[in-house]
Amino acid sequence: MSPPLDWLSRLLEITPVRGQLDLRCMYGAPWRIDQSESAPGEIPYHVVLGGTAVLDDPAGGKPQQLTAGDIVLLADGDAHALHDGSGKRAKPSRERAVANLILSENAGSGARLDMLCGRFVLAPGHVRLLRGYLPSRLIAHASAQPEAATDTGLHLSNLLGLMRVETSGDSLGGRAMLNALSTALFALTLRFASESQEAPEGLLALAGYPRLAPALEAMFHDPAHPWTLPALAQLCNMSRATFVRLFQEKLGRSASDLLTDIRMTMAANALRTSSASTGSIAEMAGYQSEAAFQRAFKLHMGTTPAAWRRG
Repeated sequence: MSPPLDWLSRLLEITPVRGQLDLRCMYGAPWRIDQSESAPGEIPYHVVLGGTAVLDDPAGGKPQQLTAGDIVLLADGDAHALHDGSGKRAKPSRERAVANLILSENAGSGARLDMLCGRFVLAPGHVRLLRGYLPSRLIAHASAQPEAATDTGLHLSNLLGLMRVETSGDSLGGRAMLNALSTALFALTLRFASESQEAPEGLLALAGYPRLAPALEAMFHDPAHPWTLPALAQLCNMSRATFVRLFQEKLGRSASDLLTDIRMTMAANALRTSSASTGSIAEMAGYQSEAAFQRAFKLHMGTTPAAWRRG
């Protein structure tokens, strides 16, 4: 018998994420990083281990000041820039290979920055569910004082400490450890953000709102169930109208949208990883009619189930 899974464990089960650490940046001011748009299916991340950095808003909004312990996930994979904030021309950087990673350095003599840069890699069928329901820019501040830190905050700080250690030595299996720690960083950052007093938009805001949590858990735990809005509202002990309003307010999308995305992600996985018939997969995804499933899948994924399986 499999144990029941919480919504985040279930999300990461049906949308596995692989972490990869690319660089450790050790710069003196003035410095600047211009990162181009990420490849499809990749979410870049940055972890400030020491010093400070400024993350520009490409839309022209207020720049975000980052300090030691801050973690940035850019779910949309958009081009972005980080710099020291001085406005001076950056010193050119150079890269050199060290044990298990690439170290990027410059000749700047000002305030020092120590930062890890990497990415989370997603399979094609998982991009919509993760990118569509996570904040386009998620910034987690894991640098609270010990007496004010939550358990998750302490775990996250310990994880960053271990990543620092693994990037500082020549330990056996270090590269595998760094990538495994990067994968754990994704899950722990999402948990930390969902527990914050001001949870960001999307799934994290929904998870951080206890009144709607039963519906979220139900849809992830049993997506094939014929859920209706009244049934989900009843789980949350509220009227249908209140449920619809609050769900849309917190998630930015309807419960039906989320349920369809979960079902289609599961179906895409099954088509690629099993030999089950399309009809069986349709039933697993909550569709009593194979024809209805075929239409929904093509609308959602842009291709037929058969073409997706062949691909």
